[in-house]
Amino acid sequence: MVNSVQAFVGRDKICPPVRAEFVRESVAKAPVGEVERPLSVWARISNNAAVRRIFVLVVLGLVWEGYAVYVDNPLTFPRLTEVLRALSTDMGSGVLPARIGITMQVLLVGYGIGIALAGAITIVASTTRFGSDVLSTLTAMFNPLPAIALLPLALIWFGLGNISLVFVIVHSVLWTVALNTHSGFQSVSDTLRMAGRNFGLKRTRLVFGILIPAALPSIISGLKIGWAFAWRTLIAAELVFGASSGKGGVGWYIFENRNNLETANTFAGLLCVILIGLAVEMLVFRTLEVKTVRRWGMQK
Repeated sequence: MVNSVQAFVGRDKICPPVRAEFVRESVAKAPVGEVERPLSVWARISNNAAVRRIFVLVVLGLVWEGYAVYVDNPLTFPRLTEVLRALSTDMGSGVLPARIGITMQVLLVGYGIGIALAGAITIVASTTRFGSDVLSTLTAMFNPLPAIALLPLALIWFGLGNISLVFVIVHSVLWTVALNTHSGFQSVSDTLRMAGRNFGLKRTRLVFGILIPAALPSIISGLKIGWAFAWRTLIAAELVFGASSGKGGVGWYIFENRNNLETANTFAGLLCVILIGLAVEMLVFRTLEVKTVRRWGMQK
């Protein structure tokens, strides 16, 4: 080492250590590598989730069209172009929009009631031990029970009307949302609970201030599953309900065209159900996730 502490010079003075001189080249003369490289067009396209989903839909459409051409039987499996033509015709004539309006009206009423009941039951279950036991018992009993199996009883109890459809939708939504919400509440750490209690939060204030924000990923997952259950339950119920009362929404549209051997229109109704499901997933639940759990870093 060049650097070393020098001996005393004189009696009261210490010389500073001698350091070697270093000569460095200026940064301007040194070669600087590529700091930032712009993404290629293909990389920007592949990083877009909407583009990837559209690509999947296009591939499925091509497979559909190719298989329909191979089968060459419009009565059993029509081409995608024929289905899209039937969908466009019925949308333009107002037949499908009217059926969609009937379906969505009943669905939103049942879905809203189911969420409200699930929230009330879960809050009680999260604040009392007896409520937790009641919720666990009820979900174990009724969650495995198919909602469509209750439709005959609903028709006996409430008659031929929308109340019967709302009843089966509430059943399909209630237990799924309550189970996922309660599981999310139970997964909240004791540290967060004690922090809330230190701030004076108790019972409902603790639920809304600590438990719901912390368990929001599980709650949104329950809402998505409840929506899917309600949507397919309603379509299946309308097939029976529409046949009984002579009216209905998209489910009755599918049933009616199937009886008339209008296969393209039947597939158009099924395609309409799929498109509505995709729209709700992308516009409602995906937006809710982006604005909340992904923004807060709770979900990737």
